[in-house]
Amino acid sequence: MNKYLLLPLGLCISTLVSAQILETEPMVSLPSPLTNNSVTAVTVADHDYIISFAGLASGKEHNDTLDVTYVLNVQAARWTKANPVPGGVGRLASTAAAAGERAYVFGGYTVAEDGAEISVPWVHAFDPASGDFQQRKSMPVPVDDAIAMTYQDRYIYLLSGWHDYGNVNLVQRYDTETDSWKQATPIPGPAVFGHAGGIVDRQILYCDGVAIKANADKSRDFVASDKCFLGLIDTDDSRRIDWRKIDAHPGQPRYRMASTGLPDRNAVLFIGGSENPYNYNGIGYNGEPSEPASGLLLFDFGSMSWRVIAQSGAATMDHRGLVNSGNRWLTVGGMLAGQVVTDRVVAYRLTSGQ
Repeated sequence: MNKYLLLPLGLCISTLVSAQILETEPMVSLPSPLTNNSVTAVTVADHDYIISFAGLASGKEHNDTLDVTYVLNVQAARWTKANPVPGGVGRLASTAAAAGERAYVFGGYTVAEDGAEISVPWVHAFDPASGDFQQRKSMPVPVDDAIAMTYQDRYIYLLSGWHDYGNVNLVQRYDTETDSWKQATPIPGPAVFGHAGGIVDRQILYCDGVAIKANADKSRDFVASDKCFLGLIDTDDSRRIDWRKIDAHPGQPRYRMASTGLPDRNAVLFIGGSENPYNYNGIGYNGEPSEPASGLLLFDFGSMSWRVIAQSGAATMDHRGLVNSGNRWLTVGGMLAGQVVTDRVVAYRLTSGQ
């Protein structure tokens, strides 16, 4: 019997641990400043690649949305510009994941001159060795600002996200081998966008994001969610996920953290993000400029506890993924303080005390 089945719903022993985080030297920077870009890593024929899809340039206006694809050959320590992300238009808040020897980019949204935002359904597989894209079956429900998680190096789950006019509570499972979609068990909490999380084996964790609050006498509000949920994928049917609520992480909820699962530590790591949810230009829905939050968060599946980890270096926000490279975890671009779009690629390494 899995140990999580022994836990009552809602049980999580939260522990606040102050510790050190080692920020290694910055890696080779992106060719240009970029934020809200989706990122992932893949290995092809013993060559390691980090891929950045689409995103927003420094001007942060509607015409600064990009369809650019950048590929870092880790061994050569060199970025190259590959074919643009298909669709013929720049996009934001796409989601990326890897399976097999391919990177996959899902959805995102376009921004028109009048501010209209449209979620796109497109799915493409990308070969970093050749720089070529292959069109795959579109999402049943187009989403942006979702989370992508890979299971068994085959299935990619898209959790929640925004669709045109509102959030959806769907968990959409894509099968990379059959190029097909199935609906998995929906998330149990409020539908959100800009949330973060990770997967280790069949354990899924996601936290935070932005939910919609309906009001009786005025238009709806976008509000930060402080909720965290743990899911366990069924070994016989990967569409079934046993969800349960766990304690929120210490501190305020965060929007658009960089995050990923750490298999060697049986944990999920979260870096950066902002405590003030914002539109794509970095200005909060409350009208106040948003700033990045410092300090890292780590959830340990073994002890079911949270850790807060001290951070050296500048805090960042507006991330669409946290990339693993060896025993380092990389943020690729994003926004610095003052909503400044950066080209920095920063590698983090947890100390032995973690």
